[in-house]
Amino acid sequence: MTTDIHAPETDDPTPALGTIVEEGRGALPFALIHGEALVACAAWALGDAGVTAVDLGTAWAGLADSGEPFVLHDALCPMTPASFIADCLTRSARTGAAVVGVDEHGTVLSPVVLPPAVVAGLEGLPSLDFEVLVAAVEDRFPVERITAPASAGRVAGPDDVAALEALTTPEPA
Repeated sequence: MTTDIHAPETDDPTPALGTIVEEGRGALPFALIHGEALVACAAWALGDAGVTAVDLGTAWAGLADSGEPFVLHDALCPMTPASFIADCLTRSARTGAAVVGVDEHGTVLSPVVLPPAVVAGLEGLPSLDFEVLVAAVEDRFPVERITAPASAGRVAGPDDVAALEALTTPEPA
């Protein structure tokens, strides 16, 4: 099921742990958008959503023991709004389902929010490829796909970065 989120559901952030995934994505996460590395922009959004960043190497048992949701944010979706990440967290906390940002065609983008029950039910991440990860989670747990804003698009090369930069450049006042 794909859902649209148009307005924030709460002003209180849902406590969560999360990480920026840049492994297996080559050098592109270090390309610049608005003068900053894609990975840095993604990290700021995660932090602004109220997510406590942890290293991807954090022991899975520790994540499960925390009792908090775990958020994966792709460095190749650097301009995903913090409010969208927070809304996905809120939705997951309310429904107990994993929540995944997707584009208008249903392609997995970012974030992937794994609620505590899913984290506890997995023995680790099945993949860092978000499509593969979501498919593996869907085999065992409920997953809700939420339509992400256009600014949350995934980049695959320099032309995509330039297009996303143009899309996210504020209009002069």
